[in-house]
Amino acid sequence: MIETTRHGRIWQLRMARPPVNALNPALLSALRDAVREAPGQGAEAIVLAGGSGVFSAGLDVPHLLTLRADDLRAAWGLFFEAALALAESPIPVAAAIDGHSPAGGCVLALCCDYRIMARGDFRIGLNEVQVGLPVPETVQLLLRRTIGRYRAERLMLAGTMVDAASAERLGLVDELADAGAVEARARDWLEALLALPRGALLETRRMSRSDIVQALRDPERIGIERFLEGWFGAETQAVLQAMVARLKARKG
Repeated sequence: MIETTRHGRIWQLRMARPPVNALNPALLSALRDAVREAPGQGAEAIVLAGGSGVFSAGLDVPHLLTLRADDLRAAWGLFFEAALALAESPIPVAAAIDGHSPAGGCVLALCCDYRIMARGDFRIGLNEVQVGLPVPETVQLLLRRTIGRYRAERLMLAGTMVDAASAERLGLVDELADAGAVEARARDWLEALLALPRGALLETRRMSRSDIVQALRDPERIGIERFLEGWFGAETQAVLQAMVARLKARKG
C-alpha cells in the first residue's frame, strides 16, 4: 500500500490505496513502517505523496463503522502511530499534496516539515466537527502551531475546508505548485535543505519539533477513550451513517 521511489538520497513514499487513499489499518501500518524504516535504509529525506486529485480522504469511515470498540481503539491508535512516525522522523519530510486533503489527510500533512499543495479547486482542513466528532487536543496543537491559535479555532469549530490559495495565505500549506509538479517541487525543497550542514540541521529540527512529538506520545492529549465515547454516541452515529449513505449513492 506504500509505493517507494528512490530519487538518490530522497525517498518518495506514496500512499497507494485507490481511489482516495482512505486510511484503514493496513495503510496506516504500512505508512508507519515505511517512514520508520527509510532512514536506516539510506534515505536522508522523505516526500510523502498521495493520489492525483486526492492526497488522502482521511480515515476510512465506512470500514470504521463496522468495528467494535476494541478494534476501533486499535485502528485509532494506528492512526496516531503513523502521525508520530512522521513527526519524530529523524530526517526531513515534505508533504506533496496533489489534491484534496480533509481530516486525517490534513493531520498527516501537518506532521510533515513542509507542505506543498496543488493549485486549483482542491481543499484541505479539519472537518471533524461537521461529521459529529470533536478534534482531539493533539490535532488542535498541530493546527495551532501552524496557523496560530485564533485562526485554528475558527476553522476547527466550523469544520472549514479551505481552498489551496486560502491555505497558502493562512500558512496551512507553505507553497503551491501546478498539479502534477507538486512532488518534484517537494524534492527540490528537500535538496536545498540537505545542502545545509547536516548535524546542525537535524539537531535544530529535532528540538523545534519536540512539542508535537511529545503531544503525539501523550495518551491523555490523544484522548482515545473520549473519541470512542463520542463515536458511539447517537448524534455522531447518525451523522456518520448519513455520510456513508451519501457516498454509496454517489457511487451508485
